Amino acid sequence: MDSNAHPYRSVLYIPGSKERALEKARELPTDAIIFDLEDAVAPDAKAEARATLVEALRQGGYGKRAKIVRINALTTEWGLEDARALRDAGADAILLPKVNNPSDIDNLSEVIGANLPVWTMMETPACVFNARDIAAHRQVTGLVAGTNDLTKDLGCRVRADRLPLMTALQRIVMAARAARIVAVDGVYNRFRDGDGLKAECEQGRDLGFDGKTLIHPAQIEIANTAFAPNNSELELAERQIAAYEESRASGQGIAVVDGQIVENLHVVAAQRILARAQAIRDMAAE
Repeated sequence: MDSNAHPYRSVLYIPGSKERALEKARELPTDAIIFDLEDAVAPDAKAEARATLVEALRQGGYGKRAKIVRINALTTEWGLEDARALRDAGADAILLPKVNNPSDIDNLSEVIGANLPVWTMMETPACVFNARDIAAHRQVTGLVAGTNDLTKDLGCRVRADRLPLMTALQRIVMAARAARIVAVDGVYNRFRDGDGLKAECEQGRDLGFDGKTLIHPAQIEIANTAFAPNNSELELAERQIAAYEESRASGQGIAVVDGQIVENLHVVAAQRILARAQAIRDMAAE
């Protein structure tokens, strides 16, 4: 799942148990949906939620939105049945929680087969330490930062700058980039705090995440804006590419834009920005 081929600016959690939410999600301007059978569903509602979600996915209607299902951990009484029920339901990926090492993904593969993509929750210290190997697994196409669980397990304080989580967040991004897969930032819990969400989205974008997991539809617009290239970035990318191509055509060894040298690595980054913008336009053209 290349984030340039499909944007993941906004990745909205939807409870798999709520038919109204599943219906409404078909119209929301989110890039991806995580249909949640884990944290969002009470233990006594797990089986019913599973059946409800399978039916919703088979009905379809979610357009270009990526459909990702977070099942329960395979170590729980519901995980295996979740995996069996969802492997042929039409999801684009299965999101596995409580992953600690690549063998956890192998266990899932035995149930869902080797062809259905897997995303992993990065929510334990062991998982973060093993991020490179997890991201390199042949079936893994996305990593999701589980910042609430990480905060709990680390015993760290909640800070607006997320300094206690910075090592974990950067390891997640680096592992994803090394494997050329998607990396999505953790949720922002105060869903009515638009300014706080915007700041955290911008921080996540600065770190290199492709987008943000969200807990409420009201957060979608802020995330979509924060993780999309802005007009100045697009304009600069176009000028960098043009200047570099002109310098090569004229036999000059150096291209300069706004007083800064433009090398091939800058052109690659500029092309990525333009490709991302096109992917967002394609998404909006639904």
